[in-house]
Amino acid sequence: MIAETTKQVKKIRDTMLTAQSRQKSYADQRQKPLELEEGDHVFLKVTPTTRILERAGPVAYRMALPPHLSNLHNMFHVSQLSKYTPDASHVLEPETVQLREDLTLLVAPVRIDNTSIKRLRGKEA
Repeated sequence: MIAETTKQVKKIRDTMLTAQSRQKSYADQRQKPLELEEGDHVFLKVTPTTRILERAGPVAYRMALPPHLSNLHNMFHVSQLSKYTPDASHVLEPETVQLREDLTLLVAPVRIDNTSIKRLRGKEA
């Protein structure tokens, strides 16, 4: 009976190892290592774009954060970053604002097209 149980446990372990190996090869094909250098611009999950100050380890980067995020730690894992490729179309031109002679702004009313009420668990919002 012990020999039969040992045989079944070995069979289960082999099956699990095969499944783990298959899953690892599937994941490895879809993951690409993100290699960044100092001075590169990246997108960070908490801010639109920022610059890398230094690479602190194989997957850790020290970032230059804007002043409004000064309360955050400036070290981030590579999974929180995505590489930014500069593009001239990303620059937004500000719209011109028409002011009156008395320096007041002409405000045009906006029409509301859709007024739907959301219902969730008997409540309306």
